Amino acid sequence: MKPFVVSPWRGFVGIYALACLALIISSCNPGNGSNNQPIKAAFTPPPYTPVPTPTGPLQPQPLGVEQFRKAYGIDSLIKQGITGKGQTIIDIVSYGSPTLQQDVANFDRHFALPAANIQVISPLGTVPFDPTNGDMTGWAGETELDVEIMHAVAPDAKIIVLTSPVAETEGTVGLPQFRQLLQYALDHHLGSIVSMSWGASEPSLSDGAGRAEVAQWDKLFQQSTTGQGITYLASSGDLGATDYLDAQHDISPHRAIGFPSDDPWVTSVGGTSMTTDGVHFRETAWNSNDASGSNGGFSTFFPTPSYQQAVSSNSPNPFNNERGVPDVAADADPATGLYVDIGGSFTGAGGTSASAPVWAGIVALGNQLAGHNLGFIDPALYRVAGSSNGGRDFHDVTVGDNTINRDGIDVPGFSAGPGWDPVTGLGTPNAQYLLPDLIAAEQQGA
Repeated sequence: MKPFVVSPWRGFVGIYALACLALIISSCNPGNGSNNQPIKAAFTPPPYTPVPTPTGPLQPQPLGVEQFRKAYGIDSLIKQGITGKGQTIIDIVSYGSPTLQQDVANFDRHFALPAANIQVISPLGTVPFDPTNGDMTGWAGETELDVEIMHAVAPDAKIIVLTSPVAETEGTVGLPQFRQLLQYALDHHLGSIVSMSWGASEPSLSDGAGRAEVAQWDKLFQQSTTGQGITYLASSGDLGATDYLDAQHDISPHRAIGFPSDDPWVTSVGGTSMTTDGVHFRETAWNSNDASGSNGGFSTFFPTPSYQQAVSSNSPNPFNNERGVPDVAADADPATGLYVDIGGSFTGAGGTSASAPVWAGIVALGNQLAGHNLGFIDPALYRVAGSSNGGRDFHDVTVGDNTINRDGIDVPGFSAGPGWDPVTGLGTPNAQYLLPDLIAAEQQGA
C-alpha cells in the first residue's frame, strides 16, 4: 500500500513536497536502548462536565500541539506527569528519512517540547536516499509525521524507527521485509507498542501467496499480543469504502478494506475531520470531497471477533460474520490535523497515517499510568464503549460517510452513526477518562 497520506498509506494526504537531502539512513545497534519499563503513575481525572454546544461557528484549521492535546483530553495527563515515560514505541517504515533528527528537533523547538528520544535501526540494511524517487520522499515524510505525532502525544516515550530497504507498495511487495523487522523488534524486546501507518488491500492479497503472507502475520500478531503484551495500531486506509486492486493502484469498484488493519489482533484506526473555535471541538467522518477518506468496512479474510459481537448485533450495517474496521479513530484531515515539520516545512498532518500514531502515543500514556503493558486493547475498548462511561470516554462521531468517487469510480460508503460504525469505529479518545477506564476494564477482563 505504501504509507498513508498522499503516499505511504498510499498514505499521507497531508504531506506535500519534500526537500530532503540525499543522505543514507544510519543503521544503529539496539544496544540496551529500550526503556520499556513502565512505572505505575498517579493521575486524578478532572471533574467531568459535558461540553456545552458552541454558539459560534467552528472552522477547520491545523492544530498546534497544545490544541491537539486538548481536543483529545491529553493535556491533563501531561500536566500530571503522564508523558509516556518508560515506554518505547516501534515505527515500521520503508527507507526512513535522512532529515528525521533535524526536522523533529525543529518541531520540538517550535512547540517547546522536550527533545525527542529517537533511535533508527536498519537490521536489513539501507539503500542510498534518492530525493527524485517518489516512494522514498513519500516514506521520508511518513516517517517524520509518525514520529512527531507520537512525540507530541507522549513526549517522554522513546521512539524506535525500524527501516526496510524495500518499498512496501501493494500485495505482498515489502511485507516479508516488514515482517522481518517486526520479528527483530520482538526478538530484541525493543518496545511494547507497534505503529503501522501502511497497508495492503485485501483484493491485492487474495491469491495464495497473499493469503499465506497474511497467515504468517496473523500468527505473529497473536503470539506477541498474548505472549509479550504487545499493542498493535494500524491505519485503516485513505480510500473511503474501497481500496486498491493492485500495485498499479487501480481502484476496486467494490467495497474493500486493507491489511493489517483488518487483523483481529490489531487495533484499526480510522479518520475524522475536526473543526474548532479554539475552545470547542467537533468531529465528523473524514471525507475529502469524496476523493479520499477514512477506510472502513468488513473483512473478507477474518470473521467477527468475540469483542465485536455486541456491536455487530446492534449495528445497522450487517456484519455477516466478518471483522469490522476501524475500531477507533482520530483526526486524519490535512486541513485540520496537527502541524508537523516535513523536510523543513510545516504542514497539516493528514491521512490515517496520522491517526494511528495518535493512538500509539495514547497507549504509551496508558502503559505508564497502568504500570504495565496494556497489550491487546481491543476487548477492553469495546467493553468501555458499551459501559455507562462510554459516552464520556469516547467522542462519538455521528456525522459523515466514507463514500468515494475517484478516477471515475463511485463506491457507496457507510455512514457514521451512534456507537460503532464502519467509518470511525467507536469514535475518538477522551484520553483523560478513557485510559483509567480502559485499565480497569482490562483488569476485569483478565
